[in-house]
Amino acid sequence: MADEPEAERLELQDEEEEGGPVKSFLEHLEDLRWVLIKSLSAAGVAMVVCFFAGNHVFQVLKWPLNRAPIYTGPDSQVVRVMLGTNQLGVFHAGTNDALTSLAGTNRHLRLDITPVTVGTNTVLGVRVETESQAPSQDSPIDIVSLGPAAAFVVATKIAFYGGLAVASPFIFYFVANFVFPALKIHEKKYIYRGLAFGIGLFLTGVCFCYFVMMPVALAVSAKYAEWFGFKANQWRAEEYISFVCKFMFGMGLGFEMPVVILTLVKIGLLNYGILKAARRYVIVIAFVLGAILTTPEVITQILMAIPLLLLYEISVWIAWYWERQEKKREAQEQGSAQ
Repeated sequence: MADEPEAERLELQDEEEEGGPVKSFLEHLEDLRWVLIKSLSAAGVAMVVCFFAGNHVFQVLKWPLNRAPIYTGPDSQVVRVMLGTNQLGVFHAGTNDALTSLAGTNRHLRLDITPVTVGTNTVLGVRVETESQAPSQDSPIDIVSLGPAAAFVVATKIAFYGGLAVASPFIFYFVANFVFPALKIHEKKYIYRGLAFGIGLFLTGVCFCYFVMMPVALAVSAKYAEWFGFKANQWRAEEYISFVCKFMFGMGLGFEMPVVILTLVKIGLLNYGILKAARRYVIVIAFVLGAILTTPEVITQILMAIPLLLLYEISVWIAWYWERQEKKREAQEQGSAQ
């Protein structure tokens, strides 16, 4: 009887080291079923919320376009067409356009469509006003919805992307509760460290894309279209949403490169020599990832490849530092043994 507390302590210690109590296959299958149910439920609720709040979500996605440094050139004027308080569109008039004669040398022109009384008849007229500068909340490019079902497609895409973004912390929590109990103590320690760096790098990549790269990429895309002679003052809403969401998600995944590489270094599959020799191949891979994770367009590939290559170089030098520290430790151990 005196040995029972000691036996229980050893049993608990074994469970801590081996990852908790052992479950049967059917019990694991039942736990997995509940993880899927809870994850799908969280995603479904989040998608419904984003569907009905689609206009607010779209304003968040449109923010990079409003801040994009799209320059129309010194020989063009910005013309805003207003109906009351509603903006019907933003147009760019060249030097040979008839609209430019209404604004003189002012680069910003506003056309207000208002009722005008002519004799006993009331007709719609146009009142021309000049503006000192374009309103900061306006973008030179309009996001348009073409077709009777296009608005529903846009709302569905916003609900899908926004719902996954909102529900991802809950889904991650459900999956972690399913996987972590099976891990050993030292495994959990490394997993926690990797998750902390991984989530931080993913959010850093998304924020870097949203605040820095996306406005530049959108401006370059507009200029690229103008270089071909296309008019770039209107973009389809569904294509714009897909572009922005794919670009941000791709940048978030791209910033996970150091976590993947350094994990492989820790488990011995990679080392500094291999990483150093693979630089030329990584350049090609970075551009391929830029084409897959974003849109197949040269400028966005370059904008994405540069941060990926910088992150790879950081990973290479960290691997070099680890290898140097390991050699020093082995030398010290050999010296102490002698």
